[in-house]
Amino acid sequence: MAKRILIKPIITEKADTLSEKRGQYSFVVNKDANKIEIKKAVADLYNVEVDAVNTLIMPSKAKSRNSRRNAIKGRVSSYKKAVVTLAEGETINFFGEV
Repeated sequence: MAKRILIKPIITEKADTLSEKRGQYSFVVNKDANKIEIKKAVADLYNVEVDAVNTLIMPSKAKSRNSRRNAIKGRVSSYKKAVVTLAEGETINFFGEV
């Protein structure tokens, strides 16, 4: 169940700063998932206590790149993002023993 709801963690500089300073972790989630399902999935998969879940839908973006002949235009699809706040003292280690 948790694998269908949580698609992947978001690992960026901003997400890293949020996790260090506030204990918030970002995930790409299924568009049909609600906050309760996301909370249960994170708690089950990472064995942590979740305080709050905030969700937002990131809009699609138009992208283009140049080739030898012309510009190739396309779109990056939209996705749902969840920012999960963990209880005090809880952490998630995405990288393992690196």
